[in-house]
Amino acid sequence: MVAALLTAAGSGSRMGQEIPKQFIHINDKPLIIYTMERFQNCPQVDAIVVVTLPHWMDFVWSYAKQFNITKLRWVVPGGKTGQESICNGLKALAEDCDGETTVMVHDGNRPMVDNEIIADSLSVFSEHGGAVAVIPCVEAVFKSEDGVSSDLSIERAMLYRTQTPHTYTLSHLLWAHEEAKKRGITNTAASCTLMNMLGEKVYFSKGSEKNIKLTTTDDIDIFKALLSTEKSAWLK
Repeated sequence: MVAALLTAAGSGSRMGQEIPKQFIHINDKPLIIYTMERFQNCPQVDAIVVVTLPHWMDFVWSYAKQFNITKLRWVVPGGKTGQESICNGLKALAEDCDGETTVMVHDGNRPMVDNEIIADSLSVFSEHGGAVAVIPCVEAVFKSEDGVSSDLSIERAMLYRTQTPHTYTLSHLLWAHEEAKKRGITNTAASCTLMNMLGEKVYFSKGSEKNIKLTTTDDIDIFKALLSTEKSAWLK
């Protein structure tokens, strides 16, 4: 079984709105539903688990019913950190699924993930036992100690920006979170970073510049623009 674990337990403070960003309505639809629809409509995904704020759990179920998200099987309360929230979702899965279940950990506020990204993640996972969506860094990058100036540039050809999904077996992810507790690693929201800290090699799958994470109000404007456009037919 392939399960998408969507993280939607953040407060969204950087968005500066009265409700969490994952529940902001865009074109009369909550942001989290856009993300859920991507996995709902992907034939390779069997089930969805959403980890969210405790007092928003009923809203997730209601929105799922309203927008016909039939693959939603679990809604789980988040924790104090992103790492704890993911762990809560994994534990909920473990109650009903075996350790070989494939889990795609994905940001609930990253609604432009598509079937190609999902398929490549599953393909790389099948070959290497893990997959992290990435895109190459195309800008010049500098390292700064004070955030004001720098005299050190980093070769961008060697740099990659991570996105989600992060795909592993359920047992591998549960092992990583158990090891994190043993080693005192407490606030690593990205599964790929946690795996790296535990000495695991990270294998790259295909990401996309369109696979944006909505964090600020500017990102909402970009998302709306992406929703209103389609890839030109002549582009390969």
